Amino acid sequence: MVSHQQLAAATRICMLTRERDTASACAQALEELRRALPLDAATLLTIDPITGTHLQVAGIGYPATTSESLAAEFVSTPWYANVVRQPLPPSITEDAEDAASGAQRFRNGWFYAERVRPAGFRDALTGALRHDGRLVGLVNVSVEGPGTYDTEARHLLASILPALGVLADPTAHTGDLHDVPADAGANLVTAEGVIRLPGRNPADVLDDDQFGRLVRAFADSGGLRLRVLWPVGRGWRRVVLRRCTVGSPVARRAVLVSDTPTPLPYGLSPRELEVLTRAARGQTNQAIAQALFLSPRTVHSHIEHLLRKTGCVSRAEATALAVRDGVLRPSPEDLEHFVERTGAGQARPW
Repeated sequence: MVSHQQLAAATRICMLTRERDTASACAQALEELRRALPLDAATLLTIDPITGTHLQVAGIGYPATTSESLAAEFVSTPWYANVVRQPLPPSITEDAEDAASGAQRFRNGWFYAERVRPAGFRDALTGALRHDGRLVGLVNVSVEGPGTYDTEARHLLASILPALGVLADPTAHTGDLHDVPADAGANLVTAEGVIRLPGRNPADVLDDDQFGRLVRAFADSGGLRLRVLWPVGRGWRRVVLRRCTVGSPVARRAVLVSDTPTPLPYGLSPRELEVLTRAARGQTNQAIAQALFLSPRTVHSHIEHLLRKTGCVSRAEATALAVRDGVLRPSPEDLEHFVERTGAGQARPW
């Protein structure tokens, strides 16, 4: 019979999935798990979606060597495959079904003998974490006393696994994703590669190698947000780059890229957008003409046209509008002039 204390702890763990700071939420979840189950140590692992390696996002009680072996060694053993396969989290106490099938029991295997028992633990319970149908991590709890984790304990942990799966999933919490329009494509981009986000179409702008250079420059800039316009095929996209400041360790080293199809605002032409971007950077008409291989007279004409289209009365007003509303198509070299470093959370999404 599940006690009131256990039910309350399970409820609090579910509520932690709403927290934006998942690093703190994961640590709190293990403390709540301690209230629901007897345990002397616990670890919560996430699967890096790029490398496939297991990384600890929270832990209590385990020696560092044991935590490292759970992340690096246990996942390559047959017992890990048993964890993933079973509907209920297996425990050392109820390991009899493996013996009946002819498989070696965990307590008689090398991992228990060389890693778990020397650390002082006699019983353990391990569950596979899933979110949106994907395997996203692992939770393991251990206790010094033998015979602790019976069928009731296995069912209790199983009821909490979905919430722990949300917390462990590096793509479930990406900072400002709630500000991104529902029809926008979105991805997380790390130094190792591009991460798909469940329930989101990919950002088509990432197929452009030149845009990839812009993302890398943004990641190196230390900025918080950048809003730009970018061509994709025969159309244009409003694109927002955000540095992830919350979420799992994987998410926090990523850039969230989102794009939405859009016409060029104010009826600007691609060339006028390019001239406006360079003007917003502070370049003179002469410098813009040299960079774009145009005559100064042609640049002057573009400036007059874009002033008329935007309704601005001066070059300074037009450049302020461009920076404020992200009416820009910068190069990686221009990025330092436009990246937002503070207060991005207070600005309009687009």
